[in-house]
Amino acid sequence: MELNQNLDKIIQSHGIEHFDAASFSEEKRKGARLFHPVQIGTVQLPGNILMAPMAGVTDLPYRILCKEMGVSLTCTEMVSAKAILYGNKNTDSLLEKGEEPGKRAVQLFGSDPEIMAEMAKRVEEDFDIIDVNMGCPVPKVVRNGEGSALMENLPLAEKVLRSMVKAVSVPITVKCRLGFTDDHINVLDFVKSAENAGVSAIVVHGRTREQYYRGKADWEWIRRAKEAVHIPLFGNGDIFTEEDAMAMLLSTGVDGISLGRGVQGNPFLIRRIRSLLENGVKEAALSTKERKDMMFRHLQLMEKIKGEHLALLEMRKHLSWYMEGMPDAARWRNRVNQEQNLREVYKMVEAL
Repeated sequence: MELNQNLDKIIQSHGIEHFDAASFSEEKRKGARLFHPVQIGTVQLPGNILMAPMAGVTDLPYRILCKEMGVSLTCTEMVSAKAILYGNKNTDSLLEKGEEPGKRAVQLFGSDPEIMAEMAKRVEEDFDIIDVNMGCPVPKVVRNGEGSALMENLPLAEKVLRSMVKAVSVPITVKCRLGFTDDHINVLDFVKSAENAGVSAIVVHGRTREQYYRGKADWEWIRRAKEAVHIPLFGNGDIFTEEDAMAMLLSTGVDGISLGRGVQGNPFLIRRIRSLLENGVKEAALSTKERKDMMFRHLQLMEKIKGEHLALLEMRKHLSWYMEGMPDAARWRNRVNQEQNLREVYKMVEAL
């Protein structure tokens, strides 16, 4: 009863109408196979929980952690095709695959069909899937006619995707938003155009570029987008709890979910979602020990892969996210952001 009430509230808050969560008994929810394998072109994923690419977050250490928590597909941070073309040294670390297990994707952005196709060929042997970013809202990307700006130019967007599909043997996927502005929602035209270009799957973020990350994600448009195409379509936006994940899957009919900000400092969310979707079991609240163990694991992976100096700098935001909701978190975050010795950071975690 409580789960159904929570699902109803979540679904209604995201713009879905005429959906009765109570009609989905526990037996029906299990019968719906909410967690299941997904075929994306020639690649079969073991499940339908994906990781969205996030700049400064989804690096190799964090992708490994999320794989350990049970995510079905990880993705690199967003990588500029032009940066690869011109040999930008910063792209090497973004493309690093290391010993990451399981299926992995790389996300490229750009607007030149020839360059995008050539760079896709250059990276395809290291990744199972190549994703294309057509949803980034950041001004410096949009000003170049890239990211979400391509939703304002569907002929060019389709040309970019078609050129990449023809150039490589691995599946091409694309991530988009609902539209560029709130008064020009064209996601239905976009997903049909992307399918026509030959992409193997689509991820839709339930906001426009104008919204950035403000307000509620509109899942009703995600539901309509799913109905408009025949290829797998994944929903993204406002999945912060396992109930959110179940609510999106039940109310939109999407093939799976793509997790973004919800896993920042909370890779446990992946495991919790799988527990609810697969077994109908909501896990107990996280213990301090579980958080500490994950913080240690993350610190160790970061130090091993990136070295002591970068680990010290880059773990500051991650450790701050892990601390959200814990006692005296603000003082702790302030202290860790000023600490200059990684060994002292380890001691701070141990003392929690």
